[in-house]
Amino acid sequence: MREVIFYETANGKKPVKEFLDSLSAKEAKKVVWVLKLFEDLKEVPRQFFKKLTNTDDIWEVRINVGGKAIRILGFLDGDHLIVLAHAIVKKTQKTPKQAIKIAQERKKDYFSRKGVNNE
Repeated sequence: MREVIFYETANGKKPVKEFLDSLSAKEAKKVVWVLKLFEDLKEVPRQFFKKLTNTDDIWEVRINVGGKAIRILGFLDGDHLIVLAHAIVKKTQKTPKQAIKIAQERKKDYFSRKGVNNE
């Protein structure tokens, strides 16, 4: 089984949690349902979880609800831990480069503070 956690900044903020708190009840319920799939299923359907190409091993959690494309970018820490680093409402076909950059910077920060050189 896997565990899903929120990336936490050095000063204790959890950007993805703050993003999720801004969603409607319906949107939040769908996000929770999709995240639960990661914890409960051995194989998560590709429609919900996709590795982004040309990134430093950044993965995209894909949630579509009420015509909104919510994307949560994260990374793996070992085989059983998924760290959610950045979230957006996607407005274009491609995931914005700036969103990927933020997720990659948070990944680097996460492993740096954990004491692991993950380059």
